[in-house]
Amino acid sequence: MKKFLILTLALAALFGFTACSSDSGSDEPAATVRVENMSYSPASVTIKKGETVKWVFDDNGLPHDVVESSNETFKSELLTEGSYTYTFEEAGTFDYHCTPHPMMLGTVVVED
Repeated sequence: MKKFLILTLALAALFGFTACSSDSGSDEPAATVRVENMSYSPASVTIKKGETVKWVFDDNGLPHDVVESSNETFKSELLTEGSYTYTFEEAGTFDYHCTPHPMMLGTVVVED
């Protein structure tokens, strides 16, 4: 186990990874929404302009998507697993739904 830890730390140093970092990086989502139990959880998230939301699909094989309601500003494929991300470049309130399950509703509030 000790050799594994030393090897892991050596590789991390070699490739510039750190175990702890205060910088979340641009690849990290500002909010994560779980798509499970026939719902989006949380149903509403608030982020800043330029930040990303990640939807994680895991609803026992049921297909869901994420479709912005007014003009399809963002639209995922139907997914049973995996994730979909979208970076919001404009401020506003974005309501979304699931195409096959229209009772599934969510909102992203994007602040300046």
